[in-house]
Amino acid sequence: MNGCIWRVALGTGAAVAMLVSPLGAENWPQWRGPMLNGTSGEKNLPVKWSVTENVAWKVAVPQYSGSTPIVWGEHIFLNVADQGSLHLWALDRATGATRWKRLLSGGDRRQMKQNMSSPSPVTDGRHVWAMTGTGMLLAFDFDGKELWKRDIQRDYGRFGIMHGYASSPLLHEGALYVPVLHGMMTNDPSYVLKIDKLTGKTIWRVERPTTAQFESPDAYTTPALLRHAGGTEIVITGGDVVTGHDPATGAEVWRADGLNPGNEGNYRIVASPLVHGDLLFAPSRERPLLSIRPGGRGNVTKSHVLWSFNNGPDVPTPVTDGTYLYSINDRGIMYVLDARTGKTVYGPQRLRSATYSASPVLADGKIYITDEDGVTSVVQAGPTFAKLAENDLGEYTLSSPAMSEGQIFLRTDGFLYAIGQRRK
Repeated sequence: MNGCIWRVALGTGAAVAMLVSPLGAENWPQWRGPMLNGTSGEKNLPVKWSVTENVAWKVAVPQYSGSTPIVWGEHIFLNVADQGSLHLWALDRATGATRWKRLLSGGDRRQMKQNMSSPSPVTDGRHVWAMTGTGMLLAFDFDGKELWKRDIQRDYGRFGIMHGYASSPLLHEGALYVPVLHGMMTNDPSYVLKIDKLTGKTIWRVERPTTAQFESPDAYTTPALLRHAGGTEIVITGGDVVTGHDPATGAEVWRADGLNPGNEGNYRIVASPLVHGDLLFAPSRERPLLSIRPGGRGNVTKSHVLWSFNNGPDVPTPVTDGTYLYSINDRGIMYVLDARTGKTVYGPQRLRSATYSASPVLADGKIYITDEDGVTSVVQAGPTFAKLAENDLGEYTLSSPAMSEGQIFLRTDGFLYAIGQRRK
């Protein structure tokens, strides 16, 4: 999931900027980590832990959130819902002590499992941006000074999404990309914003048309960044389609239909698009998950859809190492596919019986899969299923894990845990 409750390898310069701090350590700068796709280059990560074992520290949080902890250098950032208000917390990386807290918005509310803290923050190592489900978007420096503030609903109309806004912003070069994909509770069109990261001003706003009906226009997805020989595109899924947009203008470069083949009215999309090098995957509501070849123009449904799979995820966004695609649905059924052909390598494989909303993370040759009971299953990556551990924190969990400098950061409804010992 995105920082949502339900839930490419970058060019060299951008990858280094996102991946390392001035000290050369790997950070976790946004919801899906340093490579924007749920993978990490960390080694020797913890495999086993409990509430009392292998915990460096833990810090109490007031309630659950789908928002993932963001880590950069000596800072950890959290979107937090607390007694009807929404806050951004900055914690000390070494101890978990509070560095500062800033009010983002009032008006928090619960919708199903959702509250308005679900979008994850994002950072470039000097600034941090926080979006809320109430439509407030704010920028701060690392000392907690507010740099600018936007009210997206005031500027462009109320969100009309059934279960509350939950998409995390995508940071690319000098701008934030913010999708508003809705339709269940509004007649207003869906749209995408490009916002200058330093001033907060809108660079462009483009509408994103769809013929989806009833709840199907709604999406809780975070955009992906696709780099290929033909250029760079912002990839967005929702409203029955996946689209690629020109970052400079917002213009739609290509579109693939087929995410809702039955034209059903309840095909809201939660799992986000996934990019790894020249591989692009677009989940829907389990059926289908599409693999799309980059480089197309116009409607690419017939020309660039490579394969489809009808047992994909609903809420958790899948992860890939470029060879295998690892997909877990919200009932804990795991499939591993050949990433290029879509052929099933193994599955259906039952994980422990639970509900799964967090998205899996792939690091150190292992897949970390956290369920809503607070149990993280550690599974060996590769063509053969092997469960290495089940680690039980015993607390309600919606947030995806974050990894940095040898540690795993897990957020439950009661605590933020730092698992393992820090290694610079």
